[in-house]
Amino acid sequence: MGPVLPARLKLRDGREVWVREIQPDDKDGLQAAVGHMSVQSRYMRFMATVRAISEPMLEKATHPVADREFALVAVGDEGGVESIVAGARYASDAGSDTCEFAIMIVDDWQGQGLAPRLMQILMEAAEAHGFRYMEGSVLTQNTAMRGLARRLGFDDKADPRDATVRVVKRALGNVGAAAGT
Repeated sequence: MGPVLPARLKLRDGREVWVREIQPDDKDGLQAAVGHMSVQSRYMRFMATVRAISEPMLEKATHPVADREFALVAVGDEGGVESIVAGARYASDAGSDTCEFAIMIVDDWQGQGLAPRLMQILMEAAEAHGFRYMEGSVLTQNTAMRGLARRLGFDDKADPRDATVRVVKRALGNVGAAAGT
């Protein structure tokens, strides 16, 4: 069936966000979200030192390819202005039964329980779209993401191509029960 979106989520600190599928006009909001991330948070997400998302990346991010990609954003209130505070997506190669996830959360919204909820929505969507596995490439030093992945049932293995990266992977059957929801 897949996730029901949009969805309102209440975070640990009492703030609320709306989670919805990404839209083509979210480019500026995504760029602003990246601009509100610390250098370290951007490095953990993009595995490189980036200041901004390139126009081709923004175009790709805001126009997911049906049946191969799914992307969502979390919109929260920052100083009385609604803005994108997080994004999550998965993508796959044509014909693959495995999709790769990515997630980013603006620093002021980290540690509030948003990441596990976004991952749950991604896994539900991936399973509903017929994917059997989800995986992600995570920097070895990104202990927060690796810990979350382990709590969600992902295996954590060394990437044979890069000692600085771990590959987290899990089967998607019965996502809700496996994730403890």
